[in-house]
Amino acid sequence: MTRVCLSRLPGERVRATDADGERELPLADLAVYVAERESAAVAPRWVWDDTARWYPPLLAAGIRVERCHDLRLGHHLLRRAPAVDRQLLVGEQSDHWDRLGPSVASDPALFSIDDTAEHLRADLEDARQLAAVAASTEATRLGLLLAAESSGALVAAEMTHAGVPWRVDVHERLLTDLLGPRPPRGARPALLEAQAAEVRTLLDSPGLNPDSRPELLAALRRAGLEVTDTRASSLRALEHPAVEPLLRYKKLAHLFSTNGWAWIDEWVRGGRFHPSYQPAGSSTGRWSSNGGGALSFPVQVRPAAVADEGWVFVVADVAQLEPRVLAGMSRDRALARSARGTDLYQGMVDDGAVASRKDAKLGLLGAMYGATSGESGRMVAGLTRRYPAAFGLVEDAARAGERGQVVRTLLGRGSPSLGDAWDRDPDDPPADPDSQARYRRAYGRFTRNFVVQGTGAEWALCWIADLRNRLWRLGDSGPLDARPHLVFFLHDEVVVHTPVNLADRVAAETNAAAATAAGLLFRDLAIDFPLNVSIVQSYADAGKPGAPVEA
Repeated sequence: MTRVCLSRLPGERVRATDADGERELPLADLAVYVAERESAAVAPRWVWDDTARWYPPLLAAGIRVERCHDLRLGHHLLRRAPAVDRQLLVGEQSDHWDRLGPSVASDPALFSIDDTAEHLRADLEDARQLAAVAASTEATRLGLLLAAESSGALVAAEMTHAGVPWRVDVHERLLTDLLGPRPPRGARPALLEAQAAEVRTLLDSPGLNPDSRPELLAALRRAGLEVTDTRASSLRALEHPAVEPLLRYKKLAHLFSTNGWAWIDEWVRGGRFHPSYQPAGSSTGRWSSNGGGALSFPVQVRPAAVADEGWVFVVADVAQLEPRVLAGMSRDRALARSARGTDLYQGMVDDGAVASRKDAKLGLLGAMYGATSGESGRMVAGLTRRYPAAFGLVEDAARAGERGQVVRTLLGRGSPSLGDAWDRDPDDPPADPDSQARYRRAYGRFTRNFVVQGTGAEWALCWIADLRNRLWRLGDSGPLDARPHLVFFLHDEVVVHTPVNLADRVAAETNAAAATAAGLLFRDLAIDFPLNVSIVQSYADAGKPGAPVEA
């Protein structure tokens, strides 16, 4: 497959490099050039420094690309991969690649390191990355991971471009019902202020600002309550008439600050919510958000997510993703047998491993998160004998972490080092032995979960990468948002906006993509990844009894 490397040049020009050589063109002509190359029988793989920088202008011009290689994501991934010789990534401009952060829509300059970083040579870095993967003992797996990571970056840009259909009138009505009419800038809504007044009265603190943690702590202590923080979980343990009104206030204040009128003004335009995603924003490869709360639709405002007329949402989430991933990556055939069907925990009961579903869940989650005491710890001990490969894998990862070693996901993503994970110089450990031991045990709990959560993220990337292409093929013609398209992704859940007449086919393709992802990662070991699929008009109705559902 042809690789076309795109590099910025001074004077708003672009260098395009492929096997046939180099050519320069004005940045203004890039969209036409890309469209011509995409129309070939086999579209090229576009190689660029950051998908979030190059792809949005193409989408705005109505151009969808089939595949890319994101050099920024690839560089950071390979630099930490245990199976890669890092020295192969060193060369001209490599120090700039080491420091290169993600582009965000709010940053018009996109890069601010220096002029060299503005004009990075994509072809040089691409050659280094290809050589590093080819020399690795895990070349096939790393190649799959890089392709999935880059496809995820395309999905992120497309979801930001298309946006989630959003009814501002519904959202504002919900806010008015819960908070009162829209207040002047800097003021609280009337119902929120009334809740604050009730808290002041019950705590006998007329001037209290309940948003101020120091003021609230002082008021609670003056009321005779021994508190060290103002978290909701801590407040619920207190006995005082002010507690319930205060909890209601905190819940409403959170809605006002995170998804209130200011949120609508900033993130919703043209009837679409346009959040900003950051692929591989966490060390495990899970995504994070660059803005807008891309990874969360609070329950209070979900009714505002309404499909267009003649369209619906297909909402699909994976049942028990990480336990199924553990079965696959460990190749524990007994646990894989329990994972066949819709409920892995019930499968463990049916297999005779445990007496109840609750026991199965306690034991399996305890193994992944390091439970060593209580009921969960007792279940782990018994299930280790039943599922030695699966439970042994996470235990080995934990012991490696305690020794200060890095661990890796199934496809080869490496964990942060002990120092990187805890923002501490590994050559400057805690002074006393007890603190040092606690420090290493904490890192061991991190590495225990890293291998499973990171591999779960890899499965999800393969899922959305395949689904993205399946959805494109369902549409007859037209741009991205005229066909079925992804509008939301959260770790183990996707939302597709689709014409009503294609909804059942979208549901089927979503299931087929999940099976493809399982085959890519776990090959000949059959692991089921059953989906809960709803076809709904409003996202708020997904998963509710009575909502149309595809098995």
